[in-house]
Amino acid sequence: MLIRPALAADADAIWRIIGPTIRAGETYALDRDLGAAAALAYWMGADGDTFVVEADGAVLGTYYIRPNQQGGGRHVCNCGFMTSAAAAGRGVARLMYEHAAAHARSQGYRAMQFNFVVSTNLRAVRLWQSLGFAIVGRLPGAFLHPSEGFVDALVMFKTL
Repeated sequence: MLIRPALAADADAIWRIIGPTIRAGETYALDRDLGAAAALAYWMGADGDTFVVEADGAVLGTYYIRPNQQGGGRHVCNCGFMTSAAAAGRGVARLMYEHAAAHARSQGYRAMQFNFVVSTNLRAVRLWQSLGFAIVGRLPGAFLHPSEGFVDALVMFKTL
């Protein structure tokens, strides 16, 4: 698997990954009806860097990295990770994290924070904890899950 910066030409492949995840409404606090152009603008925004994971010419995953805050909080990055359904269980998210952590350090970030990890997203919670992230905050009932109702969102943090 190869990780490289996302190009404008990757937009369709990225949308095929992020679109179904956004539409499902189970893991990201984004409008489930968000159109492709708006979703891609969010994912590939000029305020950060976006990468894709490729294998055999297919994009299996994508992530973005950007400052979590401005000014005095700029040394903490925020990331979003999504993988294709076909990539589940293949270690793509872990590989993207390892790349993101190295990229973050090279850009001067001192820590990584996930602001809103949906508590029912157990695969993500387990992965981030296995990589050394601590749950530093719990937002009770902060996310309206389409089938579980109101569930907690977690703030997860790791010093790089």
